[in-house]
This record gives sequence, C-alpha cells and structure tokens, in this order.
Amino acid sequence: MQVLKDRVAIVTGGASGLGEATVRLFHEEGARVVIADVAEDLGRALAEELGERVVFRRCDVSLESEVEALVQDAAAELGQLDIMFNNAGISDPPVSVLDLAVEDFDRAIGVDLRGVFLGIKHAGRVMKTRGRGSIINTASASAHFAGGSPYAYTAAKAGVIQLTRQAALELGEFGIRVNSISPGMFFTRIYWGQVPEEQREAMRGFFAKGTAAWNPLHRMGEPIEVARAALWLASDESSYVNAEDIVVDGGSVRGVRRSNTWFGKLDRGESILE
Repeated sequence: MQVLKDRVAIVTGGASGLGEATVRLFHEEGARVVIADVAEDLGRALAEELGERVVFRRCDVSLESEVEALVQDAAAELGQLDIMFNNAGISDPPVSVLDLAVEDFDRAIGVDLRGVFLGIKHAGRVMKTRGRGSIINTASASAHFAGGSPYAYTAAKAGVIQLTRQAALELGEFGIRVNSISPGMFFTRIYWGQVPEEQREAMRGFFAKGTAAWNPLHRMGEPIEVARAALWLASDESSYVNAEDIVVDGGSVRGVRRSNTWFGKLDRGESILE
C-alpha cells in the first residue's frame, strides 16, 4: 500500500542530497511531487527521470515572492497541497566569528531560516483552507550542540526547531502538523559542492572514516534514512505527532561512543591516567 497515494508534496532543495532521496521515496509511495530548487539542471533531470507525477520549479526560498508563487502554483495546478518539506539549505564559510562576513551570515540565515518561515507561512495558508496538512522542516543535529558547524548555519538550524514548535502550536487547531528533522552527518551537496569533482570521493571517505570513529553506530548516515523519517511525518501514521524534532544521527548528539572515552580505556584494561 502506498502511504502517500494521491497526496501532493513540495520538497524544497529537492534536486540533490536529502531532498532528492525524499522526492524519490515520496514518489515511490504514490505522491505527486514538486521539486523546488535553484539547481535547475539537477532538478529537471530528476523530474524527467521519475516521470509525470513529478515536476520541477525553480525557487529561491529566501525570496517571499518565489515561495508564494511556488505554493500557489502547485496548489492550483495539482488541486491541493498536503505536504510541505522545507528542506533547502546552504552553509556559511567555516571561519572564525571574528572573520565571518555579514553577507555570508545573512545569506545562510536567508535560506536556512527565512526560507523555512516562508514555507510555513504560505503552505500554511493553503492548508488551512482544507483543514489538514503536514509541514516538515529540516533542522540539524548541529542545533543541539555547539562547535560542529559554521556560525550562521548552526544559529539558523536552532531557530528552525523553535520556529517549528511555535508554528505547530498555532496551526494545530487547523489540522496542520508542523515537525522538524535534525539530520546528523550526511555527505550531501552542502559538503561535496565545495570541492572539485575529482576530490569528492576522497572527501567522502574522509567524512565516513571520521564519522565512524565517534558515531555509536560506527558509520555515516545515508540520505534514505532521513527520507524515511520525512515519509513517516508526512503520512497519517504520525497523525498525533506535532511540534517534534526527530534527530536522525545514529545517536551522536547524545555523546561520544563509550570506546572513545575513559570508560573505554577501563573496558580495555588501560590506564586512564595516561
């Protein structure tokens, strides 16, 4: 049984990474999907590959006019809007707070936080008239601890979680559920897009090895694992889940693996004084 049969979903940042995996899974589960992204070549290629139930629309989520048009056009062309996955995101440069340019800070906040706000605002308006809907926002495990990601990205993702909660409390009475997902380390375009193509496989190996060293599950996550969480939140199977943040990171935000602490030394019979 397809759990999203005849549902209409918008996935921002849907041309690659976590968004692409979610587009594919939503489509597989029967939804009609609008891919919204600024990466036109990737988005159009994905829509063409998946077929008639998937369309691509270029959208810069930091611009209200484009988000409003995206939502209104999707609802008009497809007859409804059931799911809004506010997933688009970028990062600011990994530099000291003393050196971070205001322009870079504002750009990341514009996409990562304002973009989510605009998606909630305009999808919520459409969903309110039908008395139902699921809005899902991509936060980050970085919102739960400091030091793991650049400044604007971390601040924006922490804001997404609180924005999610606030909107959920208001929109719940209209049958609209608002939740967020906090992914951990996934090797997606936000990372590999910053390095030359010939270096990406090596960089993926570096990420995978580093993540395995401290992750309780000994490995890096795969995009489909976030997509499955999004599918659950989008479906009626999570009908009483609202204002929640689901962390999909293998348990990393709860601490480091025992083997990497002095407990691990004790387990191995080693001295903790060295």
